[in-house]
Amino acid sequence: MKKQLLAAAALAMSVSAAPAADGTVKIGFVNTFSGPNAALGNDERDGFELALDHLGRKMGGLSVDVAYEDDQMRPEIGKQATERLVLSRKVDFITGFNWSNVLLASLKPAVDGKTFLISGNAGPSQIAGEQCSPYFFSTSWQNDQTPMALGETLNKRGVKRLFLLAPNYAAGKDMAAGVKKTFKGEVVGEEYTGWPGQLDFSAELTKVRSVKPDAVWVFYPGQAGAQFMQQYAQAGLKESIPIYSVFTVDALTLPHIKELALGHLSTQEWVQDLDNETNKRFVADFRKKYKRYPSYYSAQHYDAAMLINSAVLAVKGDLSNKDAVRDALRKADFKSVRGSFRFNHNHFPIQDFYLQEVIRDDAGEFTMKNLGVVSRDNADPYADKCGMKW
Repeated sequence: MKKQLLAAAALAMSVSAAPAADGTVKIGFVNTFSGPNAALGNDERDGFELALDHLGRKMGGLSVDVAYEDDQMRPEIGKQATERLVLSRKVDFITGFNWSNVLLASLKPAVDGKTFLISGNAGPSQIAGEQCSPYFFSTSWQNDQTPMALGETLNKRGVKRLFLLAPNYAAGKDMAAGVKKTFKGEVVGEEYTGWPGQLDFSAELTKVRSVKPDAVWVFYPGQAGAQFMQQYAQAGLKESIPIYSVFTVDALTLPHIKELALGHLSTQEWVQDLDNETNKRFVADFRKKYKRYPSYYSAQHYDAAMLINSAVLAVKGDLSNKDAVRDALRKADFKSVRGSFRFNHNHFPIQDFYLQEVIRDDAGEFTMKNLGVVSRDNADPYADKCGMKW
């Protein structure tokens, strides 16, 4: 019996010490690295990689092994990649996930495998509410939050009649729902366009012209955003009907839109000129390494890496203790590029949102300027539907 007890104790010690003994933190990164929207996935990877540089390529003294997987913007491919990372590579964390439909398809394999998934971008309402999970965290936002802040901006700017345009998928519907939650005027038109293939918006722009709203609100990330903004100007609408957006005009689309975006207003939880030391270092080193301005995509994934590192440090490399890792993640004990950062009980951030304007910097490059806080300590509207308590 004594031998059996000693053997059992030795086995327990070997299991609990396995991650530290292996000397590696294994991370899976699922995102879009091919096709017309590869720039988004590459920008997110660049932010994550810069964080690893700042950490000396180690977390909690352990080396870091990152496996990058291309989801091709397809939910089924993203799900297969997640399953591979969980079952074959046995990663400790998975991050990335730009698209809400890909994330929704990939959540169950991660949760079933008790693998922590940190979304660096997508924030579907379902996961913030009834499908919240102790194995899911976000370093971005819930989809409704950013357009909710823009709805407040529209109210302050006296917009009474608004036309909405968004792609017909999970995030597009969340974004439109968000702006309608706070906008106090009348929605006089609402169109959901094909996704991801539709890049011709002439029919929708004809409807805008016929309705003559006070303003247009759009959500078109990536290539679609650049195309829409160019077509809006070409249709002669830019000067007559103001356009506001979320996740449409950013550091990745500005090089394509250029002068057409000057003065454009949008809302976001991060702007490149936020005045805190972590952000100043992030922006300066990102520009030095990649020769361009970072976007919120890369900023959020920089934070994702720092969040993971904070948990590894807190548990001293013992990643087998899932409860301890979860508790450490919930504390969000790291310095965010946003400054203030804390989690709600559904593991989505409670954070400030800013109004930002497209400007030229001193060197003539297009970038964003912070115009001030629109919504302070914003919590998403679905948290009450999440049953987690901590």
